[in-house]
Amino acid sequence: MINSSEKIFYEGSPAKEDLIFNLFAGITLVGLPFTFGAIVRSLWLRFKITNKRVSVTGGWLGKDKTQVVYKQIKEVRSIPRGFGSYGDMVLVMKDGARLEMRSVPNFRDVETYIKEQISKTISKKSSDEVIGF
Repeated sequence: MINSSEKIFYEGSPAKEDLIFNLFAGITLVGLPFTFGAIVRSLWLRFKITNKRVSVTGGWLGKDKTQVVYKQIKEVRSIPRGFGSYGDMVLVMKDGARLEMRSVPNFRDVETYIKEQISKTISKKSSDEVIGF
């Protein structure tokens, strides 16, 4: 649920290029598992990135939902895939947990946005500590 002060940066499914590349890989027997994975991702994986949180809905039939607020995130790691047109990201939490996000479209922009939100949270937290909250 999104309140009125929450602004959506990205909401949608994984990169279409992931499905296309893996459908071509499915021509070979070795590529079939990748093809099935890409089909499942395209059917049931959804991302929602706002100025307050990162939400990932996935799993079988899209029944698993994970939400992370920026103050929980310690580090963002990413790697390009599909000739750099999309990529995979891992959000490492302060408690050591990880949230994997596969086939994120425009992943460089998404990574930059998430890092900006984390730094805003850190600067807000430090200013709150100075004020005494």
